[in-house]
Amino acid sequence: MHENPQLNEHGELTHLLSTEGLSREIITRILDTAATFVGITDREVKKVPLLRGKSVFNLFFENSTRTRTTFEIAAKRLSADVLNLDITRSSTAKGETLLDTIDNLCAMHADMFVVRHAESGAPYLIAEHLRRMGLHDIHVVNAGDGRHAHPTQGLLDMYTIRHFKQAFEHLTVAIVGDILHSRVARSDIHALKTLGVPEIRAIGPQTLLPRELARLGVKVCHDMAAGIRDCDVIIMLRLQNERMNGTLLPSAGEYFRVYGLTQEKLARARPDAIVMHPGPMNRGVEIASEVADGPQAVILDQVTFGIAVRMAVMSLLAGREQTSGVRDS
Repeated sequence: MHENPQLNEHGELTHLLSTEGLSREIITRILDTAATFVGITDREVKKVPLLRGKSVFNLFFENSTRTRTTFEIAAKRLSADVLNLDITRSSTAKGETLLDTIDNLCAMHADMFVVRHAESGAPYLIAEHLRRMGLHDIHVVNAGDGRHAHPTQGLLDMYTIRHFKQAFEHLTVAIVGDILHSRVARSDIHALKTLGVPEIRAIGPQTLLPRELARLGVKVCHDMAAGIRDCDVIIMLRLQNERMNGTLLPSAGEYFRVYGLTQEKLARARPDAIVMHPGPMNRGVEIASEVADGPQAVILDQVTFGIAVRMAVMSLLAGREQTSGVRDS
């Protein structure tokens, strides 16, 4: 496999598999392109014809209504033909291999696969298969694979931070909760490091923090109050109960008492700190409703920006990005 399977021989983005290995230039280009698409979220604006005639297949082997819906909206606003494969009724449920399914969809003239899979590495396997088949004009977007990566969520988080904080070089960012099972946290950490954030704090119980955090240059904190003190950005994570093996927490109530974000704890951060969450939220478990619905929360902004970021990714992969005049299209 290529050293960086996301890039072609010219160093251009051909798949989006992870934020790890993306240069600052590429990430910035995605964010800048997304900024031109933010207005497309207005229903009065016409569709952009950048992907007209292209077929985008949503292959969600794992449930996610929000992510699949935002990818579908993004592709349709770029004028693509979108096909959602019903995995529960597809041939993979009848014994066909993942790559057999990909081969059949390629024969149907697919141009892009948006893949969500419970197994880490599945999108990489597809991208490598396409390379070996010589299908360099078919692109793969990782919509979440196991515990490994969720790059578009990481990128929309970076867009949200840049929108509200303008620059990254002076920020202190706290990521709170179940980092061990979170592909979002991994994607955020790699992107934050690449964009020059000087201090990233990982806050949570020892059972939910991976051992390699220190190696990644992340400061580990087990004390919530100390961890969010003077932070500019607080990213709360959902407890990934479906990925936990055994009992890693005493109870949801105890977790909220110690690590749930309340207004009292938030007061220790900077007065203009923003609160983020990739969703879906467990109110009263990782975040209090008064915080989730409060003035410092930018959670709904993340959802809105997510459509623009996914539009940017798909348009850049297709090689026909639009950097101006979008609103007049």
